[in-house]
Amino acid sequence: MDKLKSTISNDFHSSKMSESDFKVLSEFIYKEYGIKMPPSKKILLESRLQKRLKANHIDTFKEYCEYVFSEKGNETEIVHMIDVVSTNKTDFFRELAHFEYMNEVLLPSFTSQNSNEIKIWSSACSSGEEPYTIAMVMSEYNLQHSPINFHILGTDISSAVLHKAENAIYAEDRIKEIPHSILRKYFLKSKDLTKPTVRVVSEIRKKVAFCRLNLMADNYPISESFDIIFCRNVLIYFDRITQEKVIGKLCEKLKPNGTFFLGHSESLLGMDLPLKNIKPTIFKKI
Repeated sequence: MDKLKSTISNDFHSSKMSESDFKVLSEFIYKEYGIKMPPSKKILLESRLQKRLKANHIDTFKEYCEYVFSEKGNETEIVHMIDVVSTNKTDFFRELAHFEYMNEVLLPSFTSQNSNEIKIWSSACSSGEEPYTIAMVMSEYNLQHSPINFHILGTDISSAVLHKAENAIYAEDRIKEIPHSILRKYFLKSKDLTKPTVRVVSEIRKKVAFCRLNLMADNYPISESFDIIFCRNVLIYFDRITQEKVIGKLCEKLKPNGTFFLGHSESLLGMDLPLKNIKPTIFKKI
């Protein structure tokens, strides 16, 4: 019995993250991915990484650090680590005012200029709700006006949520706030009654391309420029210096007079950026 107690005690202790392990991991996550991990997040980081220890049959965080930061580097495990660390919360038609502005102001301006193509980037797309919403807004506009050909890119740091985005399958409770007219056109219900899910229709899925991208990277492997860039509710995870750096790099991919959408809880006040505020959280490149 004493031996069993000792084993349980050791196993319990081995799953705890030391201050030095936390320092190594949190500094790496911040330096490479811009995600802030202050001491108050130690328990959260420990909890989220427990599944990675289990998946790799590793007993301690010290061993995990050695595994991740081996001499050659373990790129595959780093991707898995960031998947569980990054927070991904989004909804269809989130922050509706942005989509109303697109429909009522931006798209009519493209029509008036006889523009027949528009490129849009959802730079922190999570599980795909944002870029698919954009595609639905574009499709609805095209039903009433001269059609504009559109291309949408969705990027995220998490390969796990990008996989969900590409599948485009969502629980029914994720669409309960969407108007019925939109639901009928753009979502298909699963025939499996035990799993109440829906899937975005293929004609909308085809309009969105997804790829993994770290916004903290020195250079973005994207050759084209965009008419509209969404970067919403991701800056809250960065410090002020990193925020300005990231937005500056995004602006390099935004066409002159292009539109930049920011999350409603975020601000660019005091930053040196080529953006002019035209409405709350809506900017034009100057």
